[in-house]
Amino acid sequence: MSRKRKDITREAIAKQFVLPERQSKIDSLLRQDGQAYCICRSSDSSRFMIACDSCEEWYHGDCIKISEKDAKLIRQYFCVRCHAEDPTLMTKWRTKRERDESASHEEKRSKKHRQKYEGEGRNRTSREEKSKSKSDKKSKKCGECMGCYRTEDCERCDVCVRKRKHGSSKNRERCKQRMCVNALTGGFGGTRRKRKESVSDHDQSFNEHLKTDYPRQCYGPKCIKSARFGSKYCSDMCGMNLAKTRILQVLPQRLQEASLSPCVAEEINLKALEQVRKQQQEARQMLQVLDKRHREIDNIVERAKNTTIDPEWENDVEKDEESSMYCVTCGHEIHSKTAIRHMEKCFNKYESQSSFGGVFKTRIEGNNMFCDFYNPLNHTYCKRLRVLCPEHCKDPKIGDNEACGCPLVSNVFSLTGKLCRAPKKSCTKHYVWEKLRRAEVDLERVRQWLKIDELLEKERQIKTSMGNRSGVLALMLHSTYNHELMERLTQAQDQQAMQMELEKARQKKKL
Repeated sequence: MSRKRKDITREAIAKQFVLPERQSKIDSLLRQDGQAYCICRSSDSSRFMIACDSCEEWYHGDCIKISEKDAKLIRQYFCVRCHAEDPTLMTKWRTKRERDESASHEEKRSKKHRQKYEGEGRNRTSREEKSKSKSDKKSKKCGECMGCYRTEDCERCDVCVRKRKHGSSKNRERCKQRMCVNALTGGFGGTRRKRKESVSDHDQSFNEHLKTDYPRQCYGPKCIKSARFGSKYCSDMCGMNLAKTRILQVLPQRLQEASLSPCVAEEINLKALEQVRKQQQEARQMLQVLDKRHREIDNIVERAKNTTIDPEWENDVEKDEESSMYCVTCGHEIHSKTAIRHMEKCFNKYESQSSFGGVFKTRIEGNNMFCDFYNPLNHTYCKRLRVLCPEHCKDPKIGDNEACGCPLVSNVFSLTGKLCRAPKKSCTKHYVWEKLRRAEVDLERVRQWLKIDELLEKERQIKTSMGNRSGVLALMLHSTYNHELMERLTQAQDQQAMQMELEKARQKKKL
């Protein structure tokens, strides 16, 4: 049975999960199948593995030469690839204090486990033996070195810095300057080995060489003061002055190099910026055209108010009294005479049940296209178009003597200059034409404003990339050397030197 189970692949196992709620498990199984790890790029996960804290890639311990025992002493591990990209990423090991705390935690757990199966007498004897061993260790002092005679901490070593940082009086670590040298090295017959310096002591303070007892000269320009403990400078101002002098020494040369060699990326960005600005201009022109259309609709509406109803008008729908259809929204059977009005009301009913809100009020250069009705329950503003919002903006009442006023066309697109003189209440051909025309113009306005926002963001990105390329930091970090140009300059300098020598030789002959 075990052989048969091993022969079944993960894909075959995944296909057995037919239920839709287990689809995520199927996908995870298929993704994990054949996934490569480590520098050996194998999918074997049965061996001991350790993950990089930067890229989260898993590595086999035997491939990177780290045992499982050593991994317990590591606090943060960074792989070789991450260290090559960022040299500041170094593997950090646990300090002695953290190791003691983890060891004591494990001892407590083991004690609890022992107390279930062992008597209290054995525990007491073990405690007494431990206290005796601790007292013996404390008593091992030679009484001759400086560590035995010191009574105060130096406040400079790693232990003192750690105590000052955490501020814990329960820390059992002693100052390095107060430890007996002979007891550590076994100088007076002790069998204790010399303490090895852990990697964490080196990683903890990168400026350990600056922590000296003797005074050091400040690195600041024209400064005669001594540097601070653990620093190269006597003050922050000296460090800033040194950085300024270095920038002034390097920056003029880099500016000259940048001006001599043209940047291809700069030319590409300039072309892209010109194209973006051209598109912005086109969008703004389109907005002006839409404003003109909006004014034309206002003029047509004013003209329709002054027109009278045609007395010879006849409704074409009244001729077909028996025709009926089904509503697209609700699905009920309705008469053809009231079909358009019913569909409009039915759509508005369902539209008002859904909400389209935003936290902020719309502000677009004085154009009041959106509803912006404030809902105190949700603390939002309605983001429907004002013309099409059935919930907050109701249509005005239509008078009995008011004409339709819709502009008539021939051949679908060509305007005739005439208006529909049918009563606005009973005209089914041009029902709510004004509302639809205004909504069409406002929707196109919204599209153009969104397009302008995208183009402005694109322009900002291009400008930032151009600014970063020609900034002080980029010029200091990157150097461009144009070999062809420098060869021409050197040839021109050589020719000038040759001409100067020829002129000197002629002057000597004349003399």
